[in-house]
This record gives sequence, structure tokens and C-alpha cells, in this order.
Amino acid sequence: MSRPFRSSPSERTKKWPDVPSDDHSGEVARQFVLNLQAAMDDMSLRAAGEITGVDHSTIQGILQGRTWPDLETIAKLERGFKTVLWPGLVDLD
Repeated sequence: MSRPFRSSPSERTKKWPDVPSDDHSGEVARQFVLNLQAAMDDMSLRAAGEITGVDHSTIQGILQGRTWPDLETIAKLERGFKTVLWPGLVDLD
């Protein structure tokens, strides 16, 4: 059985990642990316990949909102950057 279609994080907001999303999952992904950007600061994608063990193209896809990060990727990013990136419960109200 095939997986149901799921829109990308960037498709769930008007301007990724600058504009908040009305969609809960989209907003969690957006806030995750903002946290990831802050953790990376001016670091290159390749340098971020080296310290986290996550391929630089995967990090790029997450930052661009083309892909949803899985739990293993989130764990590697948080461990590599030594910070919590997951935004937790996001309230849209």
C-alpha cells in the first residue's frame, strides 16, 4: 500500500520560513527550522553535516522546507549542536 500524499513544510505557509503557518505541523516544522538556523549561525551546510553526522543535502532540504526531518535526524542534529531544536508543543491560538 502506498503512503498518502503529504505536503511539504514549506507548502504550509505563505513564505517559508518567515511567515507563521496556520497548520500545526507546518508551524512546528517552521519553528524547528528557525532553531536549526540559529544553532548553525554562519556555519556551512558541510560543516554542520560533519559535526552532526547528517548529510549536508538532508540539512539543506530541511532548511528549505522540502522535507520533514525524521526522529533520527532530529536527534543527531540536537546532539551535534548540543541544543534542543524541537520546539515542543506549539499553540496556534
